[in-house]
Amino acid sequence: VQLQASGGGSVQAGGSLRLSCTASGMITSVFNPKTWGWYRQAPGKERELIASISREGITNYRDSVNGRFTMSRDNARKRVYLQMNALNSEDTAVYYCNVLPLGDDAPDWGQGTQVTVSS
Repeated sequence: VQLQASGGGSVQAGGSLRLSCTASGMITSVFNPKTWGWYRQAPGKERELIASISREGITNYRDSVNGRFTMSRDNARKRVYLQMNALNSEDTAVYYCNVLPLGDDAPDWGQGTQVTVSS
């Protein structure tokens, strides 16, 4: 299984990006029941969970992104998305997707996708 995140880039503060992450090599019967999360790691900081979506489509967000970011999923494509609006410099980080919880059977992280927000 490879987690392939894409959609990052460089934007100015206030801009938007839409990230996607595909669980390549994972069969849908494994993908669909899982809760998925978007994580990010800023320079010099630990990786943090910022959004999650359950198998039922229930979402939760870290306070710092709540109201600006929206997570969704497409089970048929084995893909999760993160719509990011009103970006600010504190959102600069490498963004990854992975499952919740992060057990021993969690997929490897993959390369992630870099988001850089300039003020």
